[in-house]
Amino acid sequence: MKLSIVTTLYKSAPFIEEFHRRITAEAQKITEDYEIIMVDDGSPDNSLEVALDILKKDSHLRIIELSRNFGHHKAMITGLEHTSGELIFLIDVDLEEPPELLGRFYNTLSDGGWDVIYGYQEQQRKGSWFEKYCGGLAWWLVDLMLPVKIPHNHSTVRLMTRNYTQALVHHKEHKTAIGGLW
Repeated sequence: MKLSIVTTLYKSAPFIEEFHRRITAEAQKITEDYEIIMVDDGSPDNSLEVALDILKKDSHLRIIELSRNFGHHKAMITGLEHTSGELIFLIDVDLEEPPELLGRFYNTLSDGGWDVIYGYQEQQRKGSWFEKYCGGLAWWLVDLMLPVKIPHNHSTVRLMTRNYTQALVHHKEHKTAIGGLW
């Protein structure tokens, strides 16, 4: 069984090495047949250079460099489109969600015949008061406009089957809002 791990890079340089070390350890507990896909979303810092240094030492790593910043959701979809695993783990590189969730999600997925296991945040998201205020305002507007309720505390981290992932990437919208597709 091949496992694909997808993450995006944007102002991520301080987190990449630790993320790589921890996610590699988790992947190796499950299978030796895995790939880690890092999508550089036009990051203005040295995220790409840090990832390229790791690439020299790790044949499991693949890097996709986007020509500019397309946004987090487009970068995630790009990464998902390039996976080859039967299971796909999507997680942010910033360590806000621990890479060790891979093992827990894998055990849950293996036990239940699910297509996706996703996380949610019990604590308030990080950021300044202004970022939290704007985020709350954005969710209020989303709730007003959409007939379907999207959980405000959902997170990026999720483990998905190949079939689920293929259905997800078939949405070729100009403006992609992943939260509404999950």
